[in-house]
Amino acid sequence: MSRFGDWKRTVISRTRDEHRDAGAGFVEYAGLMIIIAGIFTLIDSLGLDGLISTAILNAVTDVIGG
Repeated sequence: MSRFGDWKRTVISRTRDEHRDAGAGFVEYAGLMIIIAGIFTLIDSLGLDGLISTAILNAVTDVIGG
């Protein structure tokens, strides 16, 4: 069989097999944690933590009317 036929059969088996997503959860979780850590690092390095806290406090105060 041709290389294309082998590739096609492999792709189809990986999309229809019961183990098609095996191991994907860990990779997705690790990627998400890296993105979140990057966002927190960026917020901290830019000094936006105080600005964000103040904005949230003002929004909550406006909602509860305190």
